[in-house]
Amino acid sequence: MIRLIKSLFYMKATINDVAKFAGVSIKTVSRVTNKEPSVKQTTIDKVNQAIATLNYQPNLAARNLASTSSYVIGFIYDNPNAYYIIDMQNGILSACKERGFELLIHPCNAKSDTICEELTAMVKHSRLAGLVLTPPMSENPNILAALDSIKANYVRIIAGENNSQSNGLTVLVNDKHGAVAITQHLIDLGHRNIAFLSGDQQHESTKERLLGFKQALNTNAIDVNEEWILDGKYAFESGVDGANKLFSMENKPSAIVACNDEIAAGALFAARLAGLDIPAELSIVGFEDSPFSRQTWPKLTTVHQPNIEIAQIATQLLIDKRKAQGNETFKVFTPSPVIRDSTSAPI
Repeated sequence: MIRLIKSLFYMKATINDVAKFAGVSIKTVSRVTNKEPSVKQTTIDKVNQAIATLNYQPNLAARNLASTSSYVIGFIYDNPNAYYIIDMQNGILSACKERGFELLIHPCNAKSDTICEELTAMVKHSRLAGLVLTPPMSENPNILAALDSIKANYVRIIAGENNSQSNGLTVLVNDKHGAVAITQHLIDLGHRNIAFLSGDQQHESTKERLLGFKQALNTNAIDVNEEWILDGKYAFESGVDGANKLFSMENKPSAIVACNDEIAAGALFAARLAGLDIPAELSIVGFEDSPFSRQTWPKLTTVHQPNIEIAQIATQLLIDKRKAQGNETFKVFTPSPVIRDSTSAPI
């Protein structure tokens, strides 16, 4: 055994070496490295000890090619928010590492006429075990139908309230509840003249957050001023443009609900250029609790959305289904307000 270890010091250990060192079969080593169920803990410990002693590094790419099963998860996105993408990527990668899978990242244009063909070709070419779909792809019926036609495995992250909105593996983010709560915060401070800056209309989150905003106003018998509800995009510049439009109106709001933190940061920037005191003269809130909300001055009141955890759970659901280890098909996340310095009672 000592001679084996010494010889392997000069060359890369193989799965055969690990099996010989641990006194088990190659198949058992494979089952342990793939984290398959029904392996005795004593066997797992013995194999892991051999792996550590020999410094064995599994060749995941070779394993994927040699096996009839795939060990690659694809992350498909089209989102202008870099912080959202990074959080999603980190959450998915964490779950993949935990379960012995690799991650393939694929940015795309959800508005492309060939998006369905692009995704189905990628699934076939890359032999993916499954896809993590984020908005707006996860909410596009044409994309879902195309993936279903090739029997692709996927989990959707979408805006929603309950499992009646889920179809297959789904992680629901209750954006509507978060919007109700953050708007109610402004109302509780005494605001009655509240505007809303929207994100991209192709995202269901925009519609859900607007519904929550309106619900809070209606619950408190406050009229909805449609002139103060402005279309936009999930971008800083959209917040700047939307805020400037509001400031040019004769009847101005005392508070703004922005559809995400990037928009809110843009509105705050425009307000400061206009000489407004935040929050004394204007309260601004965002959504998602991204780094944007902590990089502004004052720091933004927002709605916390645990994107890393959301991505982890979505990936775990997908892998568990792939390995036939879990029966859970959906999970609901409810965002909650984070009160900081950009809100106060109106003058």
